[in-house]
Amino acid sequence: MPSLRQILCSVLFCSLFLVPSAHAWGPDGHRIVGAVAEPLLSAHAKAEVDALLVDEAEPSLAGVSNWADTIRSEENWRFTGPWHYLNLPDLGCDYQPARDCANGNCVIGAINAQLRVLADRSQPRQKRINALKFVVHFVGDEHQPMHAGLRKDRGGNDFQINYLGEGWNLHSVWDSLILRQSLQRDGGWQGVSQRLVSNPTVLLRNDLPPRSGAREWAMESCKLIGSASLYPSRHKISTSYLKQHRPLAEKRLHQAGVRLAAVLNIALAKPSH
Repeated sequence: MPSLRQILCSVLFCSLFLVPSAHAWGPDGHRIVGAVAEPLLSAHAKAEVDALLVDEAEPSLAGVSNWADTIRSEENWRFTGPWHYLNLPDLGCDYQPARDCANGNCVIGAINAQLRVLADRSQPRQKRINALKFVVHFVGDEHQPMHAGLRKDRGGNDFQINYLGEGWNLHSVWDSLILRQSLQRDGGWQGVSQRLVSNPTVLLRNDLPPRSGAREWAMESCKLIGSASLYPSRHKISTSYLKQHRPLAEKRLHQAGVRLAAVLNIALAKPSH
C-alpha cells in the first residue's frame, strides 16, 4: 500500500498538469481583436454594427467578442462547439472540407456561414446580431495558432505543460499565458489594443478579402505551429519561451483585428441599387 506521503506527492504532481479546456485568446485577447477592428470599419459598416448592437450591455465589437464562448456550454448552443476550431491530422495543413469540416462544422465553415447571414438583410434581426457576434469571435479564434492544430491532441489541449511549477496545456499557454506580460505592461486589453492600433498595418493587399479569407487564415495558423516551433521539445517551458513567441501572438491579434474589419466592411457594405 502506498504511504500517505506518496499519495499526497502523486496528487500534487498531477495537479501541476490539470487545467480546464481552453478558449482561444481568453477574454482579453478577444477584446483586443474587437478593439483593433472597430476604428477600421467603414462609416456604413460602423452604422450597421451600432444599430445591431444597440441593446447590448457593451455595444461594441470588443464588448460582444466573448459572447460565443459564454454560450457554448448552454444546452441550446452546444452544437456550436466545433465552430471554434479546426482539427487536422498533421501539420502538413492539407485541409479537406469533407474530412475536416463536415457539414461546415469547423471555424472555417462557421465564419463563412455567419458572414452570409450577417450580409443578408432579409434575415431576422436577432439572427443577424448573433451572426455578427459569432464572426467577431471566430475570426479571433482562428488566428490563435492552436485553433487550427492537431486532432490527436485537440489543438494542444492534451499537450501538458509545466511553467514554473504551474500546470498548463499548450493551448492555454497560447490562449492567455503568453499575453500576460503584455497585459500587465500596457494596463490591460485597452492598452494593448491602443498600442497595436497605433502601429502601421503591415499586411499586404492579398492578406485581405476577397483574395483570402477564413480558409487561408486558418492554414496560416496551422503552418505557424510547425514553422515557428510552437511545440516545446519537452513538456516544460520558461519565460524565455513566452518572450520568444509573444511578438507572434501580438501579430496574430493585430491581423485578426484588421481582417475582422475587412470582412465586416464587405458584409455590411451599402447595398447597391
